[in-house]
Amino acid sequence: MTKDKSFSSKNNLLYLVATPIGNLNEVSERFISVIKEMDIIAAEDTRNTGSLLSKLGISKDFFSLREHNENQASEHLINLIKEGKKVAYMSDAGYPGISDPGYLLVQNALKAGIRVSTISGPSAFINALVASGLPTNHFYFHGFLPAKEGEAKKELEELKEKKETIIFYEAPHRIIKTLNLLLNVLGNRKAVIARELTKINEEYIRGDLSELVELDETTLKGEMVVLIEGNKEIKDISDKKILSLVGYYKKQGLSNKDSIEVVAKELQIPKNRIKKLVL
Repeated sequence: MTKDKSFSSKNNLLYLVATPIGNLNEVSERFISVIKEMDIIAAEDTRNTGSLLSKLGISKDFFSLREHNENQASEHLINLIKEGKKVAYMSDAGYPGISDPGYLLVQNALKAGIRVSTISGPSAFINALVASGLPTNHFYFHGFLPAKEGEAKKELEELKEKKETIIFYEAPHRIIKTLNLLLNVLGNRKAVIARELTKINEEYIRGDLSELVELDETTLKGEMVVLIEGNKEIKDISDKKILSLVGYYKKQGLSNKDSIEVVAKELQIPKNRIKKLVL
Protein backbone atom coordinates (compact mmCIF):
# COMPACT_ATOMS: atom_id res chain seq x y z
CA MET A 1 0.00 0.00 0.00
CA THR A 2 1.19 3.53 -0.72
CA LYS A 3 -0.07 6.93 0.39
CA ASP A 4 0.92 9.87 -1.80
CA LYS A 5 0.26 13.50 -0.95
CA SER A 6 0.36 15.17 -4.36
CA PHE A 7 1.62 18.57 -3.21
CA SER A 8 3.85 17.72 -0.27
CA SER A 9 6.78 18.65 -2.50
CA LYS A 10 7.07 20.39 -5.86
CA ASN A 11 9.47 17.75 -7.17
CA ASN A 12 8.66 14.41 -8.80
CA LEU A 13 5.13 15.32 -9.82
CA LEU A 14 3.48 14.62 -13.17
CA TYR A 15 0.44 16.69 -14.11
CA LEU A 16 -2.33 15.27 -16.32
CA VAL A 17 -4.18 18.20 -17.86
CA ALA A 18 -7.72 17.91 -19.22
CA THR A 19 -8.19 20.10 -22.30
CA PRO A 20 -11.28 21.75 -23.87
CA ILE A 21 -13.46 19.48 -25.98
CA GLY A 22 -14.59 22.39 -28.12
CA ASN A 23 -15.18 25.63 -26.26
CA LEU A 24 -11.92 27.36 -25.29
CA ASN A 25 -13.72 29.32 -22.56
CA GLU A 26 -13.67 26.14 -20.48
CA VAL A 27 -9.95 26.62 -19.82
CA SER A 28 -9.65 27.37 -16.11
CA GLU A 29 -7.35 29.78 -14.30
CA ARG A 30 -5.69 26.79 -12.66
CA PHE A 31 -5.08 25.25 -16.11
CA ILE A 32 -3.27 28.40 -17.23
CA SER A 33 -1.37 28.79 -13.95
CA VAL A 34 -0.06 25.21 -13.98
CA ILE A 35 0.85 25.21 -17.69
CA LYS A 36 2.83 28.44 -17.29
CA GLU A 37 4.91 26.77 -14.55
CA MET A 38 5.85 23.75 -16.67
CA ASP A 39 9.21 23.27 -18.35
CA ILE A 40 7.96 20.61 -20.77
CA ILE A 41 4.50 19.95 -22.19
CA ALA A 42 4.06 16.39 -23.40
CA ALA A 43 1.20 16.08 -25.86
CA GLU A 44 -0.67 13.53 -27.95
CA ASP A 45 -0.42 15.92 -30.91
CA THR A 46 2.08 18.74 -30.41
CA ARG A 47 0.53 20.75 -33.27
CA ASN A 48 -2.95 20.76 -31.73
CA THR A 49 -1.63 21.49 -28.26
CA GLY A 50 0.69 24.18 -29.62
CA SER A 51 -2.25 25.84 -31.36
CA LEU A 52 -4.31 25.77 -28.14
CA LEU A 53 -1.54 27.28 -26.02
CA SER A 54 -0.76 29.88 -28.70
CA LYS A 55 -4.36 31.10 -28.48
CA LEU A 56 -3.84 31.44 -24.74
CA GLY A 57 -0.61 33.36 -25.25
CA ILE A 58 1.57 30.59 -23.81
CA SER A 59 4.81 29.34 -25.37
CA LYS A 60 6.40 26.08 -24.18
CA ASP A 61 8.76 23.30 -25.23
CA PHE A 62 6.82 20.25 -26.44
CA PHE A 63 7.44 16.53 -26.43
CA SER A 64 5.33 14.01 -28.37
CA LEU A 65 3.71 11.11 -26.51
CA ARG A 66 1.34 9.12 -28.71
CA GLU A 67 -0.30 5.72 -28.57
CA HIS A 68 2.50 4.09 -30.58
CA ASN A 69 5.43 5.48 -28.58
CA GLU A 70 3.88 5.74 -25.11
CA ASN A 71 6.19 3.33 -23.30
CA GLN A 72 9.39 4.76 -24.75
CA ALA A 73 8.22 8.37 -24.39
CA SER A 74 7.13 7.71 -20.79
CA GLU A 75 10.66 6.65 -19.89
CA HIS A 76 12.05 9.91 -21.28
CA LEU A 77 9.51 12.04 -19.40
CA ILE A 78 10.12 10.18 -16.15
CA ASN A 79 13.84 10.86 -16.46
CA LEU A 80 13.12 14.56 -17.04
CA ILE A 81 10.95 14.70 -13.91
CA LYS A 82 13.66 12.97 -11.88
CA GLU A 83 16.10 15.62 -13.09
CA GLY A 84 13.84 18.26 -11.60
CA LYS A 85 11.92 19.32 -14.73
CA LYS A 86 8.26 20.24 -14.39
CA VAL A 87 6.22 18.13 -16.82
CA ALA A 88 2.53 18.03 -17.80
CA TYR A 89 0.79 15.73 -20.25
CA MET A 90 -2.17 16.87 -22.39
CA SER A 91 -4.31 14.89 -24.83
CA ASP A 92 -6.10 16.56 -27.75
CA ALA A 93 -9.47 16.93 -26.02
CA GLY A 94 -10.84 15.92 -22.65
CA TYR A 95 -8.90 13.82 -20.15
CA PRO A 96 -5.67 11.94 -20.89
CA GLY A 97 -6.24 8.20 -20.64
CA ILE A 98 -9.92 8.30 -21.61
CA SER A 99 -9.94 6.74 -25.10
CA ASP A 100 -6.59 8.50 -25.49
CA PRO A 101 -2.97 7.80 -24.48
CA GLY A 102 -2.02 8.37 -20.84
CA TYR A 103 -2.62 5.10 -18.99
CA LEU A 104 0.86 3.66 -19.60
CA LEU A 105 2.45 7.00 -18.73
CA VAL A 106 0.67 7.05 -15.36
CA GLN A 107 1.46 3.39 -14.69
CA ASN A 108 5.15 3.86 -15.47
CA ALA A 109 5.35 7.08 -13.47
CA LEU A 110 3.86 5.46 -10.37
CA LYS A 111 6.26 2.53 -10.67
CA ALA A 112 9.11 5.05 -10.75
CA GLY A 113 7.90 6.70 -7.55
CA ILE A 114 6.53 9.80 -9.28
CA ARG A 115 3.30 11.25 -7.97
CA VAL A 116 0.47 12.05 -10.39
CA SER A 117 -2.13 14.82 -10.16
CA THR A 118 -4.95 15.87 -12.49
CA ILE A 119 -5.98 19.34 -13.59
CA SER A 120 -9.76 19.17 -13.95
CA GLY A 121 -11.56 20.00 -17.16
CA PRO A 122 -14.39 18.92 -19.47
CA SER A 123 -15.14 15.30 -20.34
CA ALA A 124 -17.25 14.49 -23.39
CA PHE A 125 -18.92 11.41 -21.94
CA ILE A 126 -19.71 13.05 -18.59
CA ASN A 127 -21.16 16.12 -20.34
CA ALA A 128 -23.27 13.86 -22.52
CA LEU A 129 -24.41 11.59 -19.70
CA VAL A 130 -25.74 14.24 -17.34
CA ALA A 131 -27.76 15.93 -20.10
CA SER A 132 -28.91 12.74 -21.83
CA GLY A 133 -32.04 12.03 -19.82
CA LEU A 134 -30.90 8.43 -19.31
CA PRO A 135 -30.17 7.09 -15.79
CA THR A 136 -26.98 8.55 -14.31
CA ASN A 137 -26.85 6.70 -10.97
CA HIS A 138 -24.98 3.79 -12.58
CA PHE A 139 -23.20 3.85 -15.93
CA TYR A 140 -20.54 1.98 -17.91
CA PHE A 141 -18.12 3.76 -20.22
CA HIS A 142 -16.89 1.55 -23.07
CA GLY A 143 -15.35 4.04 -25.48
CA PHE A 144 -14.79 3.07 -29.13
CA LEU A 145 -15.92 -0.31 -30.43
CA PRO A 146 -13.43 -2.23 -32.62
CA ALA A 147 -13.45 -1.35 -36.31
CA LYS A 148 -14.00 -5.00 -37.32
CA GLU A 149 -17.69 -5.88 -37.14
CA GLY A 150 -17.13 -9.38 -35.75
CA GLU A 151 -15.03 -8.07 -32.86
CA ALA A 152 -17.49 -5.25 -32.18
CA LYS A 153 -20.40 -7.70 -32.12
CA LYS A 154 -18.56 -9.93 -29.67
CA GLU A 155 -17.97 -7.00 -27.30
CA LEU A 156 -21.64 -5.97 -27.53
CA GLU A 157 -22.78 -9.50 -26.71
CA GLU A 158 -20.74 -9.23 -23.51
CA LEU A 159 -22.43 -5.90 -22.68
CA LYS A 160 -25.95 -7.06 -23.50
CA GLU A 161 -27.01 -7.87 -19.93
CA LYS A 162 -25.61 -4.74 -18.28
CA LYS A 163 -28.25 -2.78 -16.37
CA GLU A 164 -26.24 0.44 -16.38
CA THR A 165 -26.43 3.17 -19.03
CA ILE A 166 -23.76 2.21 -21.61
CA ILE A 167 -21.60 4.90 -23.20
CA PHE A 168 -19.66 4.71 -26.47
CA TYR A 169 -17.60 7.09 -28.58
CA GLU A 170 -18.04 7.02 -32.34
CA ALA A 171 -16.79 8.79 -35.45
CA PRO A 172 -19.20 10.22 -38.08
CA HIS A 173 -18.17 7.84 -40.87
CA ARG A 174 -19.10 4.81 -38.71
CA ILE A 175 -22.10 6.09 -36.78
CA ILE A 176 -24.97 4.54 -38.78
CA LYS A 177 -23.18 1.20 -39.08
CA THR A 178 -22.63 1.20 -35.31
CA LEU A 179 -26.23 2.17 -34.54
CA ASN A 180 -27.47 -0.73 -36.67
CA LEU A 181 -25.12 -3.09 -34.87
CA LEU A 182 -26.33 -1.81 -31.49
CA LEU A 183 -29.95 -2.34 -32.54
CA ASN A 184 -29.32 -5.85 -33.85
CA VAL A 185 -27.34 -7.05 -30.83
CA LEU A 186 -28.89 -5.11 -27.92
CA GLY A 187 -32.44 -4.84 -29.23
CA ASN A 188 -34.50 -1.68 -29.46
CA ARG A 189 -33.61 0.58 -26.54
CA LYS A 190 -33.73 4.26 -25.70
CA ALA A 191 -30.60 5.98 -26.95
CA VAL A 192 -29.01 9.41 -27.23
CA ILE A 193 -26.44 10.81 -29.64
CA ALA A 194 -24.54 13.83 -28.30
CA ARG A 195 -22.35 15.66 -30.79
CA GLU A 196 -20.35 18.87 -31.14
CA LEU A 197 -20.40 19.20 -27.34
CA THR A 198 -19.73 22.72 -25.96
CA LYS A 199 -19.57 24.10 -29.54
CA ILE A 200 -22.07 26.38 -31.26
CA ASN A 201 -23.68 23.41 -33.07
CA GLU A 202 -24.04 21.22 -29.96
CA GLU A 203 -26.87 18.76 -30.50
CA TYR A 204 -28.59 15.97 -28.56
CA ILE A 205 -30.62 13.46 -30.60
CA ARG A 206 -32.90 11.36 -28.41
CA GLY A 207 -35.05 8.42 -29.45
CA ASP A 208 -35.09 4.66 -29.80
CA LEU A 209 -32.35 2.87 -31.69
CA SER A 210 -34.91 1.93 -34.34
CA GLU A 211 -35.43 5.66 -34.95
CA LEU A 212 -31.79 6.69 -34.79
CA VAL A 213 -30.73 4.22 -37.50
CA GLU A 214 -32.95 6.18 -39.92
CA LEU A 215 -30.94 9.39 -39.48
CA ASP A 216 -29.22 10.93 -42.49
CA GLU A 217 -25.54 10.21 -41.92
CA THR A 218 -24.55 13.39 -43.77
CA THR A 219 -26.16 15.48 -40.99
CA LEU A 220 -24.02 13.86 -38.29
CA LYS A 221 -20.74 15.76 -38.08
CA GLY A 222 -18.01 15.65 -35.46
CA GLU A 223 -17.10 12.87 -33.04
CA MET A 224 -20.07 11.64 -31.08
CA VAL A 225 -21.00 10.20 -27.72
CA VAL A 226 -23.61 7.45 -28.00
CA LEU A 227 -25.51 6.54 -24.84
CA ILE A 228 -27.69 3.44 -24.61
CA GLU A 229 -30.25 2.53 -21.99
CA GLY A 230 -29.21 -0.44 -19.87
CA ASN A 231 -30.90 -3.83 -20.09
CA LYS A 232 -34.37 -3.60 -18.63
CA GLU A 233 -35.32 -7.23 -18.34
CA ILE A 234 -39.08 -7.35 -18.15
CA LYS A 235 -40.27 -10.53 -16.53
CA ASP A 236 -43.66 -12.18 -16.77
CA ILE A 237 -44.37 -11.02 -20.30
CA SER A 238 -45.87 -14.12 -21.76
CA ASP A 239 -45.89 -15.09 -25.41
CA LYS A 240 -49.66 -14.95 -25.22
CA LYS A 241 -49.62 -11.31 -24.12
CA ILE A 242 -47.20 -10.36 -26.88
CA LEU A 243 -49.29 -12.04 -29.58
CA SER A 244 -52.42 -10.46 -28.16
CA LEU A 245 -50.90 -6.98 -28.45
CA VAL A 246 -49.72 -7.64 -32.00
CA GLY A 247 -53.22 -8.80 -32.88
CA TYR A 248 -54.72 -5.68 -31.31
CA TYR A 249 -52.59 -3.30 -33.36
CA LYS A 250 -53.26 -5.26 -36.54
CA LYS A 251 -56.98 -4.82 -35.90
CA GLN A 252 -56.30 -1.09 -35.66
CA GLY A 253 -55.07 -1.21 -39.24
CA LEU A 254 -51.31 -1.52 -38.73
CA SER A 255 -49.27 -3.86 -40.90
CA ASN A 256 -47.52 -6.91 -39.46
CA LYS A 257 -44.20 -5.05 -39.50
CA ASP A 258 -45.56 -1.88 -37.89
CA SER A 259 -47.44 -3.87 -35.24
CA ILE A 260 -44.22 -5.67 -34.29
CA GLU A 261 -42.34 -2.36 -34.03
CA VAL A 262 -45.02 -0.77 -31.86
CA VAL A 263 -45.17 -3.75 -29.50
CA ALA A 264 -41.36 -3.91 -29.24
CA LYS A 265 -41.26 -0.24 -28.28
CA GLU A 266 -44.19 -0.52 -25.87
CA LEU A 267 -42.87 -3.56 -24.02
CA GLN A 268 -39.17 -2.69 -24.45
CA ILE A 269 -38.32 -6.14 -25.78
CA PRO A 270 -36.32 -7.15 -28.87
CA LYS A 271 -38.21 -7.19 -32.15
CA ASN A 272 -36.65 -10.54 -33.02
CA ARG A 273 -38.54 -12.23 -30.19
CA ILE A 274 -41.84 -10.87 -31.47
CA LYS A 275 -41.05 -11.77 -35.08
CA LYS A 276 -40.33 -15.37 -34.15
CA LEU A 277 -43.66 -15.61 -32.33
CA VAL A 278 -45.65 -14.00 -35.15
CA LEU A 279 -43.99 -16.07 -37.90
